[in-house]
Amino acid sequence: MSTLIGHEALEAALDWPDLIGHLRDWYRSNTVQAPDRQVLSISQPDGSEASLLIMPAWVPGGSIGVKVVTFFPDNAAKGRPTINAGYLLFDGETGQMQAALDGDTLTARRTAAASALAADVLARKDARHLLIVGTGQLSLAVAAAHCAVRSYTSVSIWGRSGEKAAAIATALREQGLPARTVDDLETACRAADVISTVTASTRPIIHGDWLKSGSHLDLIGAFKGDMRESDDQAIMQAEVFVDLRAGASLAGDLSQPLAAGQITPEHIRADLAELCQGTHPGRSDDSARTLFKSAGMALQDLAAANMARAHTISG
Repeated sequence: MSTLIGHEALEAALDWPDLIGHLRDWYRSNTVQAPDRQVLSISQPDGSEASLLIMPAWVPGGSIGVKVVTFFPDNAAKGRPTINAGYLLFDGETGQMQAALDGDTLTARRTAAASALAADVLARKDARHLLIVGTGQLSLAVAAAHCAVRSYTSVSIWGRSGEKAAAIATALREQGLPARTVDDLETACRAADVISTVTASTRPIIHGDWLKSGSHLDLIGAFKGDMRESDDQAIMQAEVFVDLRAGASLAGDLSQPLAAGQITPEHIRADLAELCQGTHPGRSDDSARTLFKSAGMALQDLAAANMARAHTISG
């Protein structure tokens, strides 16, 4: 009999330290098989364009999972979520369905946890100022996850909507985190040790000359080739790491400078599996500017879904 695991159950099951550690273990095991993510364009009657993403993964003899995601960027102006998702988990031996999970919450938790996992390896150990750029569905989760791997004394929130930024900061303070809003993005970037971007921007909003020596830039929001959060300088000056080379290289932050010849594929130093397995040491020194580009991986969904199901069964 399959289980329905909703938002509250997932929040309870996917505790930040445990989920980050669980993802690290899965990256170290190297047994997950995942075909390339499919991104299908859906033309809308009003001339706008939406996207349908399909992300399958499995562990032979273990479990099988698939996430289906819709991305409707115009929803933001209507006060609706831009991303909606569902996840199905199957038994890898019998093929029987084991669980259906709230894909929105699953995505938010695993994305934030993977981002924090990368920062735990790449960000300087003495990082104290975190900046979250964006006020959408992921901002709250990303801030909380990053605070699980570093002891930040300041968490700044910037967004185009001051009201939304204030709401995120208030929610974080209610969790005991030192959050506040900032109005000037350039000034905030120049002061930040770690910057995490969670926007749907189609043009650079983070500039390389704003980033101080030793900083870590975490790019999450732009997952398609026509989306971008950073400029060429931010990419070219950084030691670049990714969740998965194939997927991240298709996102605009990397695909555009790759196409323009500003960087080559060799500019990507390692992926998250190599970092977790210790085959690459991460940042070269404390003065280096590191950058992590994530576009999402089916491994992360499958790992989180299995953890959630195990917690639900044991609970």
